[in-house]
Amino acid sequence: MVAVALLGAITHQTLATWATVRTRPSSFFGRFRSVSSARFADAVVVLYAISILLGGIIYLYFRVDIRPELERAGHWPALGYFDLKEHFAAIGFALLPAYWVCWRRPRADDPAQTRTMLTSILAFVIWWGFLTGHVVNNIRGFGA
Repeated sequence: MVAVALLGAITHQTLATWATVRTRPSSFFGRFRSVSSARFADAVVVLYAISILLGGIIYLYFRVDIRPELERAGHWPALGYFDLKEHFAAIGFALLPAYWVCWRRPRADDPAQTRTMLTSILAFVIWWGFLTGHVVNNIRGFGA
């Protein structure tokens, strides 16, 4: 549930930051822009931290029980993608303070590119983690 809420919040915020100012208010992206993107920043930070905490709890089970089976079965590409997920998640966690400050104190003279780039990187990290986690979770069912 936490991961789904995080996906929804970061996706909404990312699409809103990508939409141009000239977007018609009645269009799909115009409706995204009508909600203040800054309102999602606190939720994204809290949900990301909770996701990392819960992921760390179930990681021990994955490392001890699941990973050796995947190694014996030769699922090296999937394990490589999962290792990338771990690295990306750590990078995303390190970016959270900068992300939060950029959205908490936006000044009128601040270029929006910094917020857009940080939000986009965080969205990539979150979507990568979500998709990779699902593939590795479901790979045990392949060929069984």
